[in-house]
Amino acid sequence: MADKLDETQINPENEGAEETEEIPDVLNLLPLRDTVLFPAAVLPLNIGRESSVKLIDDTVTEGTRIIATAALKDATVDEPKEGDLYPVGSAVVIRMMLKMPDGVRLMVQGLRRFRILEVLQTQPFLRARIELINNDQEVAPEDATRVEALRRAVGDVFKKVVSLSPNLPDELAGMVEAVGEGGVLADMVSAHVPFATNQKQELLETLSVPDRLARLLSILNHEAEVLELSSRIQGEVREELNKTQREYFLREQMKAIQRELGDTDDRTEEIEELRARIEESGMPAEARKEADRELDRLKRMPPQAAEYTVSRTYLDWLVSIPWQTSTEDNLDIPHVKEVLDEDHYGLEKIKDRLLEFLAVRKFKRDGHVRQPILCFVGPPGVGKTSLAKSIARGIGRKFVRMSLGGMRDEAEIRGHRRTYVGALPGQIIQGIRRAESNNPVMVLDEVDKIGMDFRGDPTAALLEVLDPEQNNAFRDHYLDVPFDLSETLFITTANMLDPVPGPLRDRMEVIELAGYTEEEKVQIAVRHLIPKQIVEHGLEPGEEGDSARVTFEPDAIRHLVQGYTREAGVRNLERQIAAVCRKATRRFAEGLEDNVNVTVKVVEEYLGAPAFEQEDLRERVRTPGVATGLAWTPVGGEVLYVEALAMPGDKGLQITGQLGDVMRESAQAALSWVRAHQAELGIPDTFFQNHELHLHVPAGAVPKDGPSAGVTMATAIASLATGRPTHPMQAMTGEISLTGRVLPIGGVKEKVLAAHRAGVRTVILPERNRKDYDEDVPVEIRRDLTIYYAREIPQVLGWAIETPSVL
Repeated sequence: MADKLDETQINPENEGAEETEEIPDVLNLLPLRDTVLFPAAVLPLNIGRESSVKLIDDTVTEGTRIIATAALKDATVDEPKEGDLYPVGSAVVIRMMLKMPDGVRLMVQGLRRFRILEVLQTQPFLRARIELINNDQEVAPEDATRVEALRRAVGDVFKKVVSLSPNLPDELAGMVEAVGEGGVLADMVSAHVPFATNQKQELLETLSVPDRLARLLSILNHEAEVLELSSRIQGEVREELNKTQREYFLREQMKAIQRELGDTDDRTEEIEELRARIEESGMPAEARKEADRELDRLKRMPPQAAEYTVSRTYLDWLVSIPWQTSTEDNLDIPHVKEVLDEDHYGLEKIKDRLLEFLAVRKFKRDGHVRQPILCFVGPPGVGKTSLAKSIARGIGRKFVRMSLGGMRDEAEIRGHRRTYVGALPGQIIQGIRRAESNNPVMVLDEVDKIGMDFRGDPTAALLEVLDPEQNNAFRDHYLDVPFDLSETLFITTANMLDPVPGPLRDRMEVIELAGYTEEEKVQIAVRHLIPKQIVEHGLEPGEEGDSARVTFEPDAIRHLVQGYTREAGVRNLERQIAAVCRKATRRFAEGLEDNVNVTVKVVEEYLGAPAFEQEDLRERVRTPGVATGLAWTPVGGEVLYVEALAMPGDKGLQITGQLGDVMRESAQAALSWVRAHQAELGIPDTFFQNHELHLHVPAGAVPKDGPSAGVTMATAIASLATGRPTHPMQAMTGEISLTGRVLPIGGVKEKVLAAHRAGVRTVILPERNRKDYDEDVPVEIRRDLTIYYAREIPQVLGWAIETPSVL
């Protein structure tokens, strides 16, 4: 269905004003395809041609509502000119206009006949000079009786046509008594009865009332004969249908006789099989009632009927859903923990949350236990989906995965109603059926990438699915009976929470998965990635006791992590390990080697020079005006640098590096604070008056935003103004206020891990982020770092900028 883009309705208070206003002799000319408009008739028009749409817009914009209309001689002409139009047309007034995506809808009323004298323009639409014609020539006294007779005859035949035609409303028959003038009646009847365009044009050009009525009477009589013949043919078809129905009734009687004799047919067996499956399905009362009703309907329906397959498919879905079938949870908590640890290294928070749920199930055996709705949020490649699969394996449930990325149709969740051809249940019910269990672990992957359009918003449909208070009676549009989803363990995954609507986010228990540390990546490679790739490349030992044909040295694995990947997860690390295995497999295939021990040298031989070199922070910050900051990205933390430069001038501050509005405001706040405290910082009084500052954050092709670089910008400006460089091997993060306070930020774990990867050993954090650092950052990382917690900017500058004595 088309969306309504704009709607303009002409003021109804002006209706009838055209009869008292003079019709201009120059009007916009609208060509009509297969349509002839008559005076006094009110008809709808569909305008699709671009030039015609412009004509209507121009007419309404100028304030007039009167246009000229003329029929096309050839309806296939796309760009009509003067010679393509009939010379006589009707001036009409626009009563209503409705703009649609595919054009314009009009409601117009005819006013007067006219003759085209001259076409004044052809682009962008036609405009012509016209001569008005009286709608009816004056009837001579001697013709009055003939006109009345013709008027009555036309009225009688028109009533007959209305009664026979299925497309004409019965109310039109009353028009005959309402219209007394012969000419007006002829125009009104001609406008409503469907016949050829050339015949209608002939009636429009006939000004003599007796001649027009006579010609119309001839056309109506022919139309009535055609309609009578069509009605007779339809009656014969109806009789044939009645005969078919009689045969069906007799055939059903024969089936009843066969059942009495014990001679049943295949269809009877099919019905009985469905009835038995309904009995065995254990569906609740409401679903059972609907299934019995549909089965009785199917029984009375002939197999040739179009609805038979629809009804049969619906019953198949009802009986194949696991209404009462479920798997028993494995409540052996040590065993479940062993399975989770076997599949995933780390991720202790998620494992603890799941084990807590199982502990509740173990002690509360009676009554309903609410299933948690978990949402795993983290960068790509950290194991969100695979962790959900491991959870299903650990507790002994079936696993179903449903990808939501790019989904735009609400019916994908709730299903289509059975009135649609090819309708099916939504993905939720289909997943339950595939699992053959009513309590699977169902993963809704990429919940942050759902779209929406005119077909609905899938996130709104998920509100019921993921609400423990409502999903015990989830009603799919196709099934149209409630299904209990409260036993299903739903797990959603997302890379970012921002795109997820607030009401949906409120229904989920969010668990964040940050990026892995270097040591965690090494352990994951040793325990999971390398054994997996060895098996996939056919490099496992041939017999029990044989050694693996490919072995990795610990230093080689660490070199792969440091030099060939720069990510929060481990997907790219797995690709690099697979590349090494492929190279080794080729050497085995060529007979060059029997075993390969992968060292640092072998890694560089197979993969080339490292893609990521460790940057020397000492070289980066050796000059005043450069400070090292930390940033959060959807794929983990990053180290960024803020560079400040002073130039002669007094234009203030330039900011580059594709920074967002929030980050630009942080730069302005940093500059304002430094200028307000320049005496305390030892900055010369005329420094800011005589210099223009340029603040730049490298990697200018990457958009950056957020307030957490405030302390870094203030440090860079203070370092530049005092002429003292910042300490090397040090990074910082924190938002600043104009009063000099250091405010908390997010993504502490990701930022600290990025600093550690880059070789930073001293980090300055806001005081209010102390708890985040203590809780989220692994112990092995904390051992390598020195952390300063700042409340005020002077503390940051004291730790970050070297003192003159050092210089």
